[in-house]
Amino acid sequence: MMTIKPHLQRRLLPLLLLPLSTLANSETQPYYCDDGSRINISFSATNDGRPQATLHLTAGDLTLPQVPAASGALYRSGENRLHVNGENSLIEDSQGNRRQCHVGSPPPLKIAPPSPALSSFLDISGSVSYRQRSALPPEAVLIIRVQNLTPTGAPARQLAEQRIELAGRQVPILFSTTIDRDLIGKKSHITVAARIEHRGKPLFVSDKTYPALINGQPQAVEINLRPASRGIKP
Repeated sequence: MMTIKPHLQRRLLPLLLLPLSTLANSETQPYYCDDGSRINISFSATNDGRPQATLHLTAGDLTLPQVPAASGALYRSGENRLHVNGENSLIEDSQGNRRQCHVGSPPPLKIAPPSPALSSFLDISGSVSYRQRSALPPEAVLIIRVQNLTPTGAPARQLAEQRIELAGRQVPILFSTTIDRDLIGKKSHITVAARIEHRGKPLFVSDKTYPALINGQPQAVEINLRPASRGIKP
């Protein structure tokens, strides 16, 4: 029996969660939504092998890279999200609209409007700054990491990582990333850390982690960085 190495299993898993019909012909797959609309979605991968989904909309194509999720496959770009689980999907846009869709035939018309779908995702947002009077180089990159700390002493579990190409932007720098609510346990302690790098070398780092939730709800996180020193990792 052929054994699949662990790193290949991680790459194959998101593909196994997609509809079989999509994988079979690699063509655009129509999804029918509970509001009577239809949306075409295709699944592919970037040159470095990262899975992505493309929503073919009237206004143009919208490509969403894959991000971690507790179940199914989650794709996100900004406030636009697509959560695929088998032949069902949940689509959320930047205006807060949500559509539950599925592969197959159009759903029957409903007399009453559908009840709004409850999102299982949490938006973690805030700002990053530092006190030193020094400008960042144009090639600087801000890295945001969201982690799940447990009181058992087990290693922290990374829930999300966001890389922001600053392209000359200076502090304060706003950020926003998404985590799956299902990844959070009752005793979880969700924190955020940040660092700014230039050509792979740290310039500024956070020497502590910042709580991201209060009573299970997101709060705006204000992260203060300090100059990096050798051996320091946020």
